[in-house]
Amino acid sequence: MKVVFDHKAVVADNIYTFYFLPSSHHNYTAGQFIELLLTHKTPDSRGQKHWFTLSSSPTENLLAITTKFSKPSSTFKKSLLSLKVGTELDMSDPMGDFVLPKDASIPLIFVAGGIGITPVRSMIKWLDDKQQKRDITIIYAAAETKQLAFLPLLSGNNLKLITHIDQPLSARRIIDLAKRRPNGLIYLS
Repeated sequence: MKVVFDHKAVVADNIYTFYFLPSSHHNYTAGQFIELLLTHKTPDSRGQKHWFTLSSSPTENLLAITTKFSKPSSTFKKSLLSLKVGTELDMSDPMGDFVLPKDASIPLIFVAGGIGITPVRSMIKWLDDKQQKRDITIIYAAAETKQLAFLPLLSGNNLKLITHIDQPLSARRIIDLAKRRPNGLIYLS
């Protein structure tokens, strides 16, 4: 599908969200991913196509991807960061099954490291917009507090948010939470 670059926003330290207007209405499920083609001169070995989870919710008008920029960045990311408003790009149709279960009574534990929070943002935003309440615990790890994205959304809606900063994320902690929710699902991202 064709998309047009609309704007970008800083959401945390060296983390940006890029917003695109699709050429036509597009149905997808919160948590799905896409492949973005960004043709640019002299691409490095990482190429001109990259996979991204949609950080936007199907309830939002624009499609969004969120990514972290490290140094040195790939030629793809440098080109993405310098996109001009109105630039038309090719984006695959959304795909994937890293989505919410249909049964709203199933307790959920989302475990996300760094930019792995993007599908969680998509799903939480969708639940929030649809005014659905679910039993959700989010364990979010990052190297520094300033690298935590989407905190206002993730801290609301009766969600249980646990952050881990600059420390290993303990498998024991996840197992302990899972034992308290024996019929729950754990999402690792």
